[in-house]
Amino acid sequence: MSFPGPGDLYKSVKESQIWRSFFRQPYPTTSRTRALAVMNNVFLHLHPVRVKRHAVRYTYTFCLGGISFFLFLALTVTGLYLMFFYVPSVSRAYQDILSIENSVAFGSLVRNMHRWAAHLMVLTVFLHMIRVFYHGAYKPPREFNWVVGVVLLLLTLLLSFTGYLLPWDQIAFWAITVGSQMATYAPLIPGESSIFILGGIEVGQNTLIRFYVFHVIAFPLIAAIFMIVHFWRIRKDGGISGPV
Repeated sequence: MSFPGPGDLYKSVKESQIWRSFFRQPYPTTSRTRALAVMNNVFLHLHPVRVKRHAVRYTYTFCLGGISFFLFLALTVTGLYLMFFYVPSVSRAYQDILSIENSVAFGSLVRNMHRWAAHLMVLTVFLHMIRVFYHGAYKPPREFNWVVGVVLLLLTLLLSFTGYLLPWDQIAFWAITVGSQMATYAPLIPGESSIFILGGIEVGQNTLIRFYVFHVIAFPLIAAIFMIVHFWRIRKDGGISGPV
């Protein structure tokens, strides 16, 4: 009586229906099989099968869009870690920040990573917009994606501003005070704009809760949705635009 060896087991698994459900195309050795491998993969199909020569040149895009997305992921991961040790309460928010800095394992490192990633994301998104404008990538058929990019820039600034208040120190308090005063000059609904930002008529607990929800739930979720649309439109518009 003979028992199947490792080679026989590998062969039987490879020929099984489960294996074929995972890998539906043969090993990509030709142009056709390489194209099928890209189109049938949930991660690879986001990119076109063929990429224009200028698109892979680093000095053309400086990978500013990719760096911005990477920073968004870094902010998500570090922000989730910080949420375990932070309570949005005016009586203890600042003490929680001090605790993160001095008592939490890797707290100071993670908080500084979060802070610097936020600053860098504002910079890279802004530079990305400048690069797109300089290369004329906002022209037809990419007008819609340019509008999406403007919305993403606005969301990036809003994420940075809402996160500025969370430490609840003197800088944060006066920053939101100035911001709410600027809102009183909004056209049509000046008073309503200020009340919407503050959650009342003065800076307090409602303001902190409101900014916390905006910062950790509303704006990141909206930004993620617009990023998906942004990447999808790049794919549908034929990849990165060429030199004009």
